[in-house]
Parts: sequence; C-alpha cells; structure tokens
Amino acid sequence: MGERDLTGRAVADGILAEVAAEVQALGEAHWPPKLVSITVGDESAVDVYVRNQRRTAESVGIAFETRRLPERITQEELRAAIAALNVDPQVSGIILQRPVPKHISIKAMQTTIHPLKDVEGMNPASIGNIVYNELELAPCTALAAVEMLKRTGLQLQGLEAVVIGHSEIVGKPIAFLLLSEGATVTVCHHMTRSLAVHSRRADAVFVAVGKPKLVTGDMIKPGAAVIDIGINEVIDDEGKSRVVGDVDYDSVAPVAGWITPVPGGVGPVTVAVLMRNTVVATRRQKAHYEARLGASTF
Repeated sequence: MGERDLTGRAVADGILAEVAAEVQALGEAHWPPKLVSITVGDESAVDVYVRNQRRTAESVGIAFETRRLPERITQEELRAAIAALNVDPQVSGIILQRPVPKHISIKAMQTTIHPLKDVEGMNPASIGNIVYNELELAPCTALAAVEMLKRTGLQLQGLEAVVIGHSEIVGKPIAFLLLSEGATVTVCHHMTRSLAVHSRRADAVFVAVGKPKLVTGDMIKPGAAVIDIGINEVIDDEGKSRVVGDVDYDSVAPVAGWITPVPGGVGPVTVAVLMRNTVVATRRQKAHYEARLGASTF
C-alpha cells in the first residue's frame, strides 16, 4: 500500500460502527434486522462472498441466513421462493447471489424482490428512485464508490467527474449519485471516442468495466482521485493467480492524488454499505407497518 492509497477498511469500520448502534436500537424496538442470502446451484465461486457477508453481518448484530437452491429450479419456483420472503415479517433484506444459472433471468428476479427488502438496490424501482434523489437504497457498489470519493475531502459541488462504464448497477447509478451531489459528470463506455481526452480533464475518475489495466497513468490528471471498481483475475509473470482492478496501479499511483487499491479498496466498503442498507430497509418496514397499524385504528 502506498501513501496515496485510499483503502476501504477504515471507511468500512466507520460505517459498521454506526450500523451496529442502529441494529441495537432496532432490536430494543423489537425489529431486529435479518438478511437472507439466496444462492442458486453449486456456485462455490460465491461462497467466499457469502462467508464475508455473514461474518460482517454477525459482527454488527444482524442475523444472517443462507439458502442454497438447486440449479435445476425453475424461474417460477425461484420467484415463489422470493415472494415468500417478501411477506415474511422476520426478513428485512434479500440478497440474490450472482451468477445464477443461464435459464434464470437475473433482472426478472431482482424485480421480484420487494423494494422495501431490496438491500442490494437492484430492483428497477430502487435504481429509478436515484433519479429523484432518493438515495438511501441505491446499489451497494455505487454507494461505496461515491463514499470513497467523499473521504478524499474534495468538494463534490462543481467537481469534474468521469465514469468509465455504464452498467445499470454500477456506472449509471454512480453518475446519478454524483449528479445529486452537484458534480459535473461524463459517462464513457465502449463506444466513447478518445477515452483519454475525457479522463485527463477529470478531478475524479471512476472505472468499472472489467478490463485489467484499461486506465494508465497518462490518462489521469495529476492529483485526481481514481476510484477503481474493477475485479479481474489474472495470471502474473510467475504463473500465479491474483486479483487486480481496471486501473494499471503502478503507472497511475504516482500521478493520482488518491487511488483505491484492488483488493482492499471499494470492496470492504460495499459490504459495509450492504449492512447499512439492511438497517435502512428495516427502518422503512417498521415505519410502513406502524403507518398501516395507525390507519387501521380509524
């Protein structure tokens, strides 16, 4: 780690400390948060993520339940399983782990998760709410990336930001989150001409494409913040597998004012934001229930 590294552990710990206090308060009010993780098929690749989610959840007092469903499950059967969790008053949030089998539409399943329990912020309604500055249940990775930028101390109002990658769950939500903060945002993608022309003028660059070493030092304005969201497994010169981001760290780090390393940057904050979203979801469900209970007394 270098002196310019914007590491995620301290940021995540701060978020989790706040979450733990809120979880305790919700428990005292008889609304203990509970997360349910759904894995479809024998996806051992996601087991490490599920274990990390469980460990983090339990560290702040959130109950965590794992449900592993068979790979041959039909889309309608999976939809029914999610629908049952939607109406379970003891379940605060639902996480559908990816990938899912090819015969399952991830978009359809994310739409099935009720917005009040959509702690990943993937339901189209949750993503659409960002346009109206309802930001609390935005996609976790997007929220985490913007949280990292805030920790630099840069003034977001009027900030020139470039987002490289325009996916529905990372790139586009980041752009809307930045717009809500008053930043000027350019979104680049595979059809963008002269990518470096855009990135070199930015005060902050977000990269979420899935291409190792896509962004190099000559593409970055000196002193800019670089938020690397990419996760790529590569084989190094010694034949060993390692995880890298979308940024060529060695050439960018000497130029950037701040840079998030991979691993150890946005990742830990994403999990912390998932826990914060769970608390937000629990509070909203509590308020929804109390409003309905109050209305029924008239």
